[in-house]
Amino acid sequence: MNNERLREFILTLPHVEETMQWGDNLVFWVGDKTIGGKMFCLVDLSGVGKGLVSFAAGPEGAAELCERDGLIPAPYFARWHWVCVQRWDALTAAEWKDCLTRAHRLTHAKLSKRTREALAKK
Repeated sequence: MNNERLREFILTLPHVEETMQWGDNLVFWVGDKTIGGKMFCLVDLSGVGKGLVSFAAGPEGAAELCERDGLIPAPYFARWHWVCVQRWDALTAAEWKDCLTRAHRLTHAKLSKRTREALAKK
């Protein structure tokens, strides 16, 4: 996996928006943030942070993933059960897709009813 392959996969998920924020961070949202969308994945394009990619994993998923080499609680986001991947090879291609799909699903479930209804109309 790499930045471009990750981006290509994420953009195939429903209702995904992307923004550049906080310097060189590519942020992926379920729904546009202006209508109440929530972010579910962040990619550090500069490579100067503590990891390459951070994403929502849920309480059990975060605990399980952080037991693996190359994955740590995500700086600034750990309290929301996000994990940070420090190396591309810490997950297989199938695991990347599974984790990102789960992050998207978990985040979609946390959207307000109003936001989910707005997305359903698109």
